[in-house]
Order: sequence, then C-alpha cells, then structure tokens
Amino acid sequence: MIEDRWLLILVQLPSQPSRHRVAAWRELRRMGAVPLSPGTWVLPAHPAFDEGLKKTGALVAKGGGSWTLVDAAPREGGAETFRSAFEAARLEEWAEFTSDCGKFEQEIAKEISRRKFTFAELEEEEQSLERLRRWYRELKSRDVLHLPQAGEAAARLARCAEALEGYASLVYEATLPE
Repeated sequence: MIEDRWLLILVQLPSQPSRHRVAAWRELRRMGAVPLSPGTWVLPAHPAFDEGLKKTGALVAKGGGSWTLVDAAPREGGAETFRSAFEAARLEEWAEFTSDCGKFEQEIAKEISRRKFTFAELEEEEQSLERLRRWYRELKSRDVLHLPQAGEAAARLARCAEALEGYASLVYEATLPE
C-alpha cells in the first residue's frame, strides 16, 4: 500500500550561497515533498517522484552539499503522520487550484458583462486556461494518494474550458463579418 512506504530525504547544504539551498528546496516542493524539520523531507515511495529526486540530487551536488535517501517504514502511527502531512499539502494545493478556477470563471463572466469581445482578450483568457491546465497536470502528477479533490478539480477545470468556449463564440460572433 502506498501509505506504508515512505522516503525520507535528508539534505545538507552550506548556508552560503543560499541560492543552492533555495533551488533544492524549490525542487523538493515542486515535486510535492513535505518538510518535516530543517533538512528533512518526506515523500511517498513512488516512481512518480524519481525524476524530481534526480534533479534535486543534481542541485544538492552543484551546491556542494550532500543528501541521503532513506526508505522508511514507520512504526506506531508514524505512517499516519507522514500521510497526514503529505495529504494536507495536496489538499491545500487542490483548494488553491479550484479557487483560481473560480477566479477564471469570474473573469470570463466580467468580460461578457462588459461586452469586451476582442481577440486580444480571448487570447489572454486562452493563455490563462492553458496555465490552469499545466498546473492541474502538475498537481495530478504528485497526487499519488488519489485524493477525491483531484476529481473535483478536473470538473472545475472542465467548467473553465466550457466558459472559455462560450466566450470564444461570443468574440467570433461580435468580430467576424457576416
């Protein structure tokens, strides 16, 4: 079971220059690792994280640091502690994502109410939707616990696409000669 197999990531990097430490932390966060204490991170032991771990290792080496990966099988509720921390991080990400989907839908509604039917605006909204799609793929790739919020986020993203499609129709009707 995925919740029973964890990977502890122990990172040691010189404090200066800080850019190496920050780069390693960013990569760990990007892949979904959760900090437990300074220099100690946890991830489910899952192949989805292999590429990010390689990148992190390269960043740590570039910064003159060291790291240790430890396969962990916690005892006496430790797995639940790891799972809770990882799940809380994913839930926070899904909540932020669905909030941004709501902002996207509000933006489309605002442009429709203002009757701002321009190709420039449509292109801007298409870029915003593409950003949401990339973000969704990124979140989905690290949601190895398969939380139900991922399905809710997918439905919300589909509504965003529908809203943009409706807006695009209005733009084409308003700007193309008959």
